[in-house]
Amino acid sequence: MQTKTFRVPNITCAHCVMTIERELSELKGVTSVKADEKTKMVCVQWGEASASWHKVRLLLEEINYPPESQ
Repeated sequence: MQTKTFRVPNITCAHCVMTIERELSELKGVTSVKADEKTKMVCVQWGEASASWHKVRLLLEEINYPPESQ
């Protein structure tokens, strides 16, 4: 099981949070997604080899919520 917590500057409202949580939850292998509107932080957990940080990041970029460069 892997977990990554990161900041997404484009989060501005509850709709942003719902979109990120819904889209990432649909990614095969992702087991948990929690986004926070106030802190703009997202925590994603995945367990299967089919999911990876690379795939999570690409999906976030595709839906216009790119993670902050770390």
